Amino acid sequence: MKTVLVASSKGGVGKTTVVTHLAARAAISGRRTVLVDADPQGSSTRWCERRAEMASAVLPIDGTGRKSWSRQVPEDTQQLFIDGAAGAMADQLGSFLDVADAVVVPVLPSAIDIEATVHFLDSLGSHPRVKRNKLPVGLVVNKFRPWTNASRQALQVLEGWPVPVVAQLRDSQAYSVLVGLGKSLFDYNSAAVRDHQADWQPLLRWLRQA
Repeated sequence: MKTVLVASSKGGVGKTTVVTHLAARAAISGRRTVLVDADPQGSSTRWCERRAEMASAVLPIDGTGRKSWSRQVPEDTQQLFIDGAAGAMADQLGSFLDVADAVVVPVLPSAIDIEATVHFLDSLGSHPRVKRNKLPVGLVVNKFRPWTNASRQALQVLEGWPVPVVAQLRDSQAYSVLVGLGKSLFDYNSAAVRDHQADWQPLLRWLRQA
């Protein structure tokens, strides 16, 4: 079972968008997929509930109970995604970091978000598995606007960090609409979404190698 934790100490960075799209992609590919929602807001759980009647449904599990969540995961699960609680640092994510195969950290291309992410990455670096290079951590630049100087400058800063930038997701209102419907970009095949789907390919490749 491949386990991916999506986490950030900063709210509003698109954590739920990232984790639900990854879960949808896995389920559409035919893998038995579970999404553990550790965020008290429950956005990922509501997304799963809206998707429940689809052939590519994703099973939601309450992860707010810290360690009790693992007993609820079915034995035949092939892909497990975890939506970490907003604001949580590494010491509050221990039970997830202990079992994850990779950690995805969304970050917005702004000075405030970059500063907050530095502190979060520092806390991740204190975890034994991260220290020993046994748990890969990757950054996903979300709501990226390549046509603006601010986004390009932020990307240059992030690319100078020791933690790799594994994807750049361009800003689009479609994400918030789709999450609200229990859908994802991967549920569609139109030309209008293909460019945005392509933004995810570097992240998907990185996760396959993790």
